[in-house]
Amino acid sequence: MISSVRLRTPTFTSAQFSNQKCCLGKIEYCSLPNIQNAKQSILCSSKPLHISSAESFALVAKTQKRGSTRCDVYEADRSRPIEINIDLPDQQARKETAQTLKISLYFATWWALNVVFNIYNKKVLNAFPFPWLTSTLSLATGSLMMLISWAVGIAEAPKTDMDFWKTLFPVAVAHSIGHVAATVSMSKVAVSFTHIIKSGEPAFSVLVSRFLLGETFPSSVYLSLLPIIGGCALAAVTEINFNMIGFMGAMISNLAFVFRNIFSKKGMKGKSVSGMNYYACLSMLSLLILIPFAIAVEGPQLWAAGWKTALAQIGPNFIWWLAAQSIFYHLYNQVSYMSLDQISPLTFSIGNTMKRISVIVSSIIIFRTPVQPVNCLGAGIAILGTFLYSQGNKGSKK
Repeated sequence: MISSVRLRTPTFTSAQFSNQKCCLGKIEYCSLPNIQNAKQSILCSSKPLHISSAESFALVAKTQKRGSTRCDVYEADRSRPIEINIDLPDQQARKETAQTLKISLYFATWWALNVVFNIYNKKVLNAFPFPWLTSTLSLATGSLMMLISWAVGIAEAPKTDMDFWKTLFPVAVAHSIGHVAATVSMSKVAVSFTHIIKSGEPAFSVLVSRFLLGETFPSSVYLSLLPIIGGCALAAVTEINFNMIGFMGAMISNLAFVFRNIFSKKGMKGKSVSGMNYYACLSMLSLLILIPFAIAVEGPQLWAAGWKTALAQIGPNFIWWLAAQSIFYHLYNQVSYMSLDQISPLTFSIGNTMKRISVIVSSIIIFRTPVQPVNCLGAGIAILGTFLYSQGNKGSKK
């Protein structure tokens, strides 16, 4: 025979519940007949009952509407252990704390990996100035790492179809352009200067979304573009080692990554692929797109000559630098995409701003980049504008 209870959820505090001083109200005990006697009327009686399990049981405030709760019960004269699973406020607080620590770990790992990548990438480009091949090797290394992870079971391979790859293709094109353009920029100018210019990406995002997609933003978002554009301009005109190719590479990278984000947002709705696997697929498709262009622009003959020169100047350490920049490029991007599964786009944008600060400061210290006070002022204004953009974008249309 099946026993069930329908009861009105009373109003009580967690302290009362934990001290077992709460009253569950009036309980109706229903003895449900067997299936073959289902047409008979249900007999109800009032008996002392103990709760053994509960569904939809929650602590409610006095202002909330009371609902109904379904429980499994047993009679008072039968001994069975209670099996109620209720999240108390202190348990909820522990869960929130654990989630905060997890996000903090993601951010710290993301920033650290990005700093290491930029350092090794600049070392490689100084000795081996072939950004197209360097970009290709970064994508190839990441693709190989993920294929091995799927093969040995470290990560579960995604389930994709042709529609998935079709929607991913424009994202991969934009990603390839943005990746190569940023690498070209860093081969011509200081790492700090590239990232100062790349902090202007929100300005491109707003302009493209407004004039091409017709999206509107709060006035605070438009106002935040003034310090972003002004700061980047001030940093550019006061850069000691200014190079037009390096400047344009960073600008093209900004524009490409804006379109990458737009295509990704529009094309991947409803696709059940994790952030880690999504970036892995993006790397593989971008690699296939990039290889023929890298061969056409630079070519094996230039690569072979440059390889010999780099080995002669640096020695075996050059091979380690090349491997490190490729591995850390994939890892920092992978962690950033994994963090998107855990946080909001706003939090991610703020984290990205803080990442640029860490890269700019660390690269200036490590490479002893000469900077002027006015150059630092321009960088600070641009980064402040990026932070204000993140705050003002809270209420904008997604």
